[in-house]
Amino acid sequence: MKMHLINEKVTAIMKEIDFSGNVLVKRNNELLQHYSNGFSNRTHHTLNNEQTRFGIASGCKIFTAVAICQLVEKEQLTFESKLSDVLDMPFPHFDEGITIHHLLTHTAGIPDYFDEEVMKDFADLWVNQPMYLMRNGHNFLPLFQHEPMKLAVGERFHYNNAGYILLGLIVEQVSGKGFDEYVTEHVFKRAGMEQSGYFELDALPSNTALGYIDEEDGSWKSNIYSVPVKGGADGGAFVTVDDMHHFWQALMKFELLNPEMTQQLLTPYIHTDDDYDRFYGYGVWIDKRDDIISKYHVMGYDPGVSFHSAFYPENGVTSVVCSNKSEGAFDVFKELEKL
Repeated sequence: MKMHLINEKVTAIMKEIDFSGNVLVKRNNELLQHYSNGFSNRTHHTLNNEQTRFGIASGCKIFTAVAICQLVEKEQLTFESKLSDVLDMPFPHFDEGITIHHLLTHTAGIPDYFDEEVMKDFADLWVNQPMYLMRNGHNFLPLFQHEPMKLAVGERFHYNNAGYILLGLIVEQVSGKGFDEYVTEHVFKRAGMEQSGYFELDALPSNTALGYIDEEDGSWKSNIYSVPVKGGADGGAFVTVDDMHHFWQALMKFELLNPEMTQQLLTPYIHTDDDYDRFYGYGVWIDKRDDIISKYHVMGYDPGVSFHSAFYPENGVTSVVCSNKSEGAFDVFKELEKL
């Protein structure tokens, strides 16, 4: 375990769950916690290091939301733009009232290609649909394009990956650039996220962690046949913990969006959980305490990936936990939060 600053309780949790990944906590630019543990490549016993890239699954939906907000800021879209007006593709059973706002807040009511209310194992998707063919948003369309609506538009919050696939396709159609090209240029580079990207599993750059799935019998396998070969608008980017801190700093300093548009992104639009004072903005979860926003956070889970990151506006603290295992990030994240 490589340590700069470390807390004994966090260490105990990491040992208990055999945590593999990186952790970073900063208050503005003051380093509070920073350490690495586990292997980025188990076969070759390559250790994770401070600049290792990790997949973050759905944690990158906020990048898609920022891209959409940038296009709205440029007046190339509005949040009330209809799906049918900004995407030249047939969706024969979709409600014509679906807007950009509905897609961003998971309230469009459309069917999902991976419905978390019905399905449990993301890897099951690729039994009949080869994951190595899934390299852009268009490849996902056959999985939901001709399905009926699940809910009425605006009926309720229904976490929906397909909605963010559509947002990525809208970014492409409006900007004239590939989705990953647009985000790399207008989000990653502007935020100083020099190591981040949408990398293909069969062409990973150096110092990128492979994801691992641990079996109950103690065996393990990598996740290369359990997730799409390339991530996109709904998830699958790779970041370093430092780059994720750069993202939060750039967002909160209005370097990605102007103050008004940043507020639009960070507005708690819809209550998501009956048991918590938790809301959803545009690509970001928002927690309240005593009617005051206490946390903006993103998270992501795939086979071989677990990720949590948050910004706490009351004290300017950023927390990032990246793991190349299916579980573990949440346990470490919650222990850090207690500090």
